[in-house]
Amino acid sequence: MPELVTRDVRVRVESEFTPEKSDERIGEFAFTYKVAIANIGAETIQVLGRRWIITNAFGEYEEVAGEGVVGEQPVIRPGEEFRYTSFCMIKTSFGTMRGEFEVVTDASEIFMVEVPEFLLAHPHSVQ
Repeated sequence: MPELVTRDVRVRVESEFTPEKSDERIGEFAFTYKVAIANIGAETIQVLGRRWIITNAFGEYEEVAGEGVVGEQPVIRPGEEFRYTSFCMIKTSFGTMRGEFEVVTDASEIFMVEVPEFLLAHPHSVQ
């Protein structure tokens, strides 16, 4: 499970192919990804937004950005973790995803938390 720590915020991500949302005949491959954002520092934080870069096997990429995560702007106290699940679609059976979360501290300091790059892979596309 890919993991990165930025300023006492740990992000872990895992993904899996989602066949029931995919249509391989027309090049629509769905992937579910699970994210865990843990506050391992001493300050309470709030996730304000996210930015994803989703790249398929052709090197084509899409950038997705917006407020919050899954419709929320979670507050994460020291020692707590926020988990959520979402999904994305790409045109190939293999790709990658990476990104960042915009976070604010109790002291109103805003910073970016890096999300590690992770694979989007159909089980039969990786040997």
